[in-house]
Amino acid sequence: MNTAEPPVIAIRGLRRSYPMGDAVIAALNGVDLEVRRGEYAAIMGPSGSGKSTLMNLIGCLDTPDGGEYRLNGRLVSAMKDGELATVRNREIGFVFQTFNLLQSANALHNVEMPLIYAGVKRRERLERARTALRDVGLGDRMHHRPSELSGGQRQRVAIARALVNRPSLLLADEPTGNLDTTTAGEILSTFDALHAAGNTLLLVTHDEEVAHRARRIIRIRDGKIESDRANP
Repeated sequence: MNTAEPPVIAIRGLRRSYPMGDAVIAALNGVDLEVRRGEYAAIMGPSGSGKSTLMNLIGCLDTPDGGEYRLNGRLVSAMKDGELATVRNREIGFVFQTFNLLQSANALHNVEMPLIYAGVKRRERLERARTALRDVGLGDRMHHRPSELSGGQRQRVAIARALVNRPSLLLADEPTGNLDTTTAGEILSTFDALHAAGNTLLLVTHDEEVAHRARRIIRIRDGKIESDRANP
């Protein structure tokens, strides 16, 4: 990691509340967090702890009520809607529990979708999509639709799609939640390889075994960070 450059994620005093009936629930209550380039960190916490809210804020999918979030040194709250859309497309790669693939499109087209939105020309985007699929071991499944792929293969397509724009950060929300133990292990091995290649990974999970594949474990409870430790 290069400590001379700004952190990929720099959060200070982040707060987010939601109305629930007559009450206001504080999902996040003053969170401080830094993640540097090349780190592999897991966020853990019980249901209602605030981990999903934190993930949504880091992914620029939600707006905080207070505090400060800088992504690669840029203040997110100062960005306009168009800038935020560009950040979500180019700076952050998302991997979800439910894959979120287009069922009518093959693997190659699913992976090239972010490049289409980014305005990349056809020849370049096809080459980058092919490379991303090869990088996750799906070079022989490019023309298969999701219905023709296993759960693990579908998740690897989702990972390739998340990486195709060469983002600063890969965010994974319960990425093994819908997979059996063997397939989950394959996906975690893919994350290990991505980390070894220099990618920055941040995953949310409730599973201790999944979290312990990361190099750092951040535990959140009642909207605050309870512990933040390196994982030997």
